[in-house]
Amino acid sequence: MDTRVDHPGSGTIAATVERRGDRALVVTRRFSAAPATVYRAWSEPTLFRRWWVPDSMPGVALMACDLDVRTGGTYRLEFGAGGTDTMVFHGRYLDVVQDALIVWTNDEGEEGAVTTVIFEDEGGATRLTLREVYPSEAAREDALQGSAAALPEQLEQLGALLLSIGE
Repeated sequence: MDTRVDHPGSGTIAATVERRGDRALVVTRRFSAAPATVYRAWSEPTLFRRWWVPDSMPGVALMACDLDVRTGGTYRLEFGAGGTDTMVFHGRYLDVVQDALIVWTNDEGEEGAVTTVIFEDEGGATRLTLREVYPSEAAREDALQGSAAALPEQLEQLGALLLSIGE
């Protein structure tokens, strides 16, 4: 059974977040930009850096953003708050279809998910579906209290970026 996850105070955020089955999380949002433009924002480091870190995390910066978005490629994201302590997220791209699909692993721990992002054309707009499959229900629930909780805000920031860069 699908369960919608409520995000208090997020009335302006147009993303929906749902639990699916025992281990999956599905986030959807529609953007007023073509799939090629939305895909660029996910695959080009200079654009990705502009929207990925939630504004609600002041002082946190994306210090390194290495994206080799192709089947078999890898990524590495390093976050920090100005000190010596940083947090690194990394993985590999399992399947990439330009302007349509990106699938990657989250390899920083045993509880990492496999993430799939689908870019669907809706008459010049894009319906984005992000699906994360976790190794356990507990891992999914932990993510909902951590990194996955920021997804609606991140996608709102992506929407603002897409408006600023145009087609």
